[in-house]
Amino acid sequence: MEARNLLRFLVLFLSIGLVLIFTWVHLPSTPPNPTELLDCTTNSPWCTSKNRFQPKQPNLLKKSPKPTRRHNHASDKPHHPLDPLTIQEINELRSILTSHALFKSSSYALHSIELEEPEKPLVLKWKKGDPLLPRKATVVARVDGKSHVLTVHLGTQEVTVHETSSHSGYPTMTIEDMTAATLAPLANADFNRTIIQRGVDLTDLACLPISTGWYGESEETRRLIKVQCYSMKGTANFYMRPIEGLTVLVDLDTKQVVEISDKGKNIPIPKSGNTDYRYSAQELHQVINLFNPISIEQPKGPSFTIEDEHLVKWANWEFHLKPDARAGVIVSRAKVRDPDTGELRNVVYKGFTSELFVPYMDPTDAWYFKTYMDAGEYGFGLQAMALDPLNDCPRNAYYMDGVFVAADGTPYVRSNMICVFEKYAGDIGWRHSESPITGMEIREARPKVTLVVRMAASVANYDYIVDWEFQTDGLIRIKVGLSGILMVKGTTYDNINQISNQENLYGTLLSENVIGVIHDHYITFYLDMDIDGSDNSFVNVNIKKQQTSPGESPRRSYLKAIRNVAKTEKDAQIKLKLYDPSEFHVINPSKKTRVGNPVGYKVVPGGTAASMLDLDDPPQKRGAFTNNQIWVTPYNQSEQWAGGLFVYQSQGEDTLATWSERDRPIENKDIVLWYTLGFHHIPCQEDFPIMPTVSSSFDLKPVNFFESNPILRIPPNLEKDLPVCEPADSV
Repeated sequence: MEARNLLRFLVLFLSIGLVLIFTWVHLPSTPPNPTELLDCTTNSPWCTSKNRFQPKQPNLLKKSPKPTRRHNHASDKPHHPLDPLTIQEINELRSILTSHALFKSSSYALHSIELEEPEKPLVLKWKKGDPLLPRKATVVARVDGKSHVLTVHLGTQEVTVHETSSHSGYPTMTIEDMTAATLAPLANADFNRTIIQRGVDLTDLACLPISTGWYGESEETRRLIKVQCYSMKGTANFYMRPIEGLTVLVDLDTKQVVEISDKGKNIPIPKSGNTDYRYSAQELHQVINLFNPISIEQPKGPSFTIEDEHLVKWANWEFHLKPDARAGVIVSRAKVRDPDTGELRNVVYKGFTSELFVPYMDPTDAWYFKTYMDAGEYGFGLQAMALDPLNDCPRNAYYMDGVFVAADGTPYVRSNMICVFEKYAGDIGWRHSESPITGMEIREARPKVTLVVRMAASVANYDYIVDWEFQTDGLIRIKVGLSGILMVKGTTYDNINQISNQENLYGTLLSENVIGVIHDHYITFYLDMDIDGSDNSFVNVNIKKQQTSPGESPRRSYLKAIRNVAKTEKDAQIKLKLYDPSEFHVINPSKKTRVGNPVGYKVVPGGTAASMLDLDDPPQKRGAFTNNQIWVTPYNQSEQWAGGLFVYQSQGEDTLATWSERDRPIENKDIVLWYTLGFHHIPCQEDFPIMPTVSSSFDLKPVNFFESNPILRIPPNLEKDLPVCEPADSV
């Protein structure tokens, strides 16, 4: 009876722990006092267009405004063909599915329910005020141990079951899968005994579900997961206290322990000292105030609007925005207004994070399988947590919630998942000052204000910050920031002087008994470019050195641009080369500028780390979409996930690399561009116990898209137009 009660307690305890891990209630690291950030509104006594202002009531500060967002989703209705499924629609879908013969079994789980977007030509023709296109949903389910993909027509309630036998992998895990996997070891007496023998109290245990990858036939017949555990004693940062070498293999369908491996009995659990990153856990005398509170104020409010919950309008941009359980954020129908004609012109039909590949560089027993694909295995959007106002996003941000589905079909809301805000960091849109030798006193400059769409996913220990930043000059910058906590390895070493060959560490000694393991991050983006229409071409503008002829010029060499239009997919498989540079243009050959150039956009690469793993290494076979930094494929609605539809334990036969090998025609076709941001990460002590954010980005930049500089006619900032806000103690 006592053992049974103990088990019940542990199950409850770990259930709470898992909610904390996967819901990841964010605590701000240094929460500002709202009264320290001045609220400049037109009625505020602290805000004026004059240089100085003496407030009549110097002790009254307005409270920080609440985040702008919708709270009640029960009455949501779709307004646009691309709007996500509403709570009402999800409940209707659940009713339809439970009445279907396939779901009469008691053993089923719904791994995803997402809008099945209408065919692209229909969406392009649709205009506001037209009848909404038929609403359909794509459902991925597991029933009696088998995976199924279905289409459900909400209007007719028709259910179509699709063939999936060609897929080797399994669907994205549900939160319920992950929770059950971490609880399964507690029902195993050998596991509990091992934990106690390692000196850890069962009440201090925290465990993580770790995808297994694929390493051969022995793993093909079962849906498996590995579980590794940590000690929470003395810190919230349990990631820094691994029970090294202990790995539990669990069958995800039966919830049974298959195997326990314990090869770290001689490795101590790292101490908890100096590992807690929470502001509340810091000693008062250790808090460092490096700068005064800062906030960008907007007396007239933001310059953007969001219509019908998902249509964003700002400056010269308009686009559709929605959360997604797998991709995180989807930006669609992005258009920019031409300053000469006033026309909204198409740029991107659809863009999103297609897959993430994170291989760790440790071949040992407890680490070799750590080669995560965070979107296809865990759900990038499912791991997106509520953003923290004033810290994750500035004042005047608009917050958008995600509506997702539990394994039984019950809808739930992920609050504050996306924020939208205007950004001004003192950057310059354009400038020129004339030299005094010309006799002309000219000094012209324009501020750069941008619009940012942001989400942050906490995939267990790692945090990814994804920004889509829109500029008034037509540029779109897509940026990924890496933060959060390293996945570390326990060791017997507490100083590098004890290590004869540091290369065998597979990483860096960060603290006593803690190694930060070397790893890579690859984030692959799907970009369905529609430059002034769907039929586009990809052009590799190669920059070549040209030798001058004898006597032609005092110069011996110069550079010239050679344009090569890609005919088929293999022509557009690009590995970036520092000493063989190119520009990469997507053009519309049917649309020309006044002087005859085809209109286009170019990809400006950044984050160019490339995978160096052997092409035959099982993780790289699955992550073959990182073999090139750029790919171009013909549009195919079924080809959106770079790692394949079913990524979990897949063998890599349904990836972007496989599709591209078909070498289909892409000249003057509806094409999709894929770009991979890459990071090599050799951990350092500054990453302990939590990492300062490291970011990289790439750009989509107009190239002969406009007739001239599209922001030539924007006005400069003038003193009379800007508020001056002063805190009470300085007046």
